[in-house]
This record gives sequence, structure tokens and C-alpha cells, in this order.
Amino acid sequence: MAHFAVGIDLGGTNLKGALVDRSRGIVHQEQIATPAELGPEAVVARIADLARDLASRASDPVVGIGIGSPGAINWERTTVTRPPNFPGWDTVNVAQAIRLQFGRADLPVLVENDANVAGLGSAHYGAGQPFDSFVMVTLGTGVGGSIIYENRIFRGSTGGAGEIGHMTIDYEGPMALSGVPGAIEAYLGQNFLSDYARLYLRNRRDSLVHKMTAPNLTDISPRILHKAAVEGDEAAVEILAWAGHKLGCLMGSVVNLLDIRKFVVGGGVSGAGDYILDTTRKTLPQYVMPALHDGLEIVQETRGNDVALAGAAHLVFQEIGI
Repeated sequence: MAHFAVGIDLGGTNLKGALVDRSRGIVHQEQIATPAELGPEAVVARIADLARDLASRASDPVVGIGIGSPGAINWERTTVTRPPNFPGWDTVNVAQAIRLQFGRADLPVLVENDANVAGLGSAHYGAGQPFDSFVMVTLGTGVGGSIIYENRIFRGSTGGAGEIGHMTIDYEGPMALSGVPGAIEAYLGQNFLSDYARLYLRNRRDSLVHKMTAPNLTDISPRILHKAAVEGDEAAVEILAWAGHKLGCLMGSVVNLLDIRKFVVGGGVSGAGDYILDTTRKTLPQYVMPALHDGLEIVQETRGNDVALAGAAHLVFQEIGI
């Protein structure tokens, strides 16, 4: 008998969902618009519709629904509080609301931080599979993180562990949106990195990036920087290496604190691959105490959003012990 669960990624623009087989991973995916502007009841109803449709495609009954969400998640993995880009959303018991939609009080429904489910998915279906324990860093609009210890999410004392994006690498550095000075997100968040590149390239008129973007580099992005680097643009290579160095500094502190020496890097900005990560690998040992140098390793997660969907479903598999 196959074991199926539904994994949902709750985004402000789109809801993504997958039917996940415990052994094979994702077997079917769908995406629909998120009616965020209509409030939490409409969003929950749309989640239930998507989950119902995915469940109908399984050859055996689904064993539950897992949801990766932004915002604060309670310890019981039932409520979501103030997710960004969701108007009118305070604290909502998403698990209970989904059960009501399905008419099943016994249906396992679990909610977890979106970066945490990405780490869990990587551990069981992605680049993190070779490691029992690792730290995942997601480089996107912001910088997210999760700690995977013995193939499970390490949640801390209240469920908020793993907020790597808000760790500071310079107490007098630029202010991140979280209000933490010098937090890594203030350097590597997509908009922050683009702002840095815009300033860096003002006096590098020879850079190909000027030809790839609108006047004054207004639409510059990490994707464009990567494309220019692939074409041999020296300035773009330097900018991505700068980002990699910052990331290596951060990872060094993580190793010294946790004695976890494996890292998986995902998210859209990580698409620059070794243009960032080569420098990260060179930098990391410089910030790790010598006794912890053995076994340091950084790999790229190439499965994108798939690991978040698979990880959301895997919450259910772990909960019921299959």
C-alpha cells in the first residue's frame, strides 16, 4: 500500500500544492492564485479546494495535509500569526479550519514555517539526503534558514529556531527589515543584493550588466548578475563573490554554535551556484575554530520549490510514524 500526503506552500500570490508519495516523492503538482485580499476565510477555503483536488488523484486515501507558511507558527503546528502580504490576518487556526472544510476532526493537518519545510524536504527528497544533520539556508527575497538534526526539524524552545537571516555579521552594519543591524539578510536578500550591485556598477561602465538592464540599472537582479558572470563579466563575478564571502562568514558562526558542519543552500538567489558558493567554501574555514574544520561541506539544492512541497507533506509522515 502506498502512503500519500498533500503538501501545500502558502504564498501571498500563489498557492502551490503537491501529492506526495512517502517513497517516491512528488507525483503531481498544481498551482492556483491566492485570494489573499479576501481575507483568511477565503484563503483557507482555497487551500482546502486545492488539497481536495490533489487528494482525489491518489490511488489510496491521503494520510494528512502539511502546510508551509510564512508568519509565526505556534508550537502545536496549528496556527499562523500575521503572515506578510496577507491583509486582515491576525492569528488563524489553519489546521482546525481545514479539518472543518473536510468534515474530518481526525484529519492530520500540520502547519510549519516555510523555510523549515524546505529543509525537511531537502533532507528526505533533495540535496540534503546524504546528511543526517545539516543547516539549510534559503536565499530569496529574504534569507531563510532551518536546522535539520537527525533528519527532523530542530525547532528550539518555542518553534522559532533557524532564523539565520536575522543573525548579524556586523553589529554596525546596514539595518535589515527585521530591525537587526548587520543581519545577513541586509546583504543577501534579493533587493539588498541588487542595491549593492547597482552602487558597485556605477563606476564599472565596462560591465555587460549595463547592456542587460534598463537605464540606471533599475531592473538589476541576481539572475541578471549570474547571466553576466556566465558570459565572463568580471564585475558581476566580483559582486557574487562578495555575496559568497558574507555567506561564509555567517556559516562559520553557525558551525561554531551548533557543531553542524553540512550546509544546503537553496532559494532563487542560489541559482548563481558556484559563482557564490565557491567563495563561500573558501571563506567558511576562516571563521570556524580549528577543531571543527573536519567535514565542512556546502551543497546546492537544485530542486527549487519541490523540496518545500515534499517537506510539508513529510511533516505528516513523521507525525504518524510512517
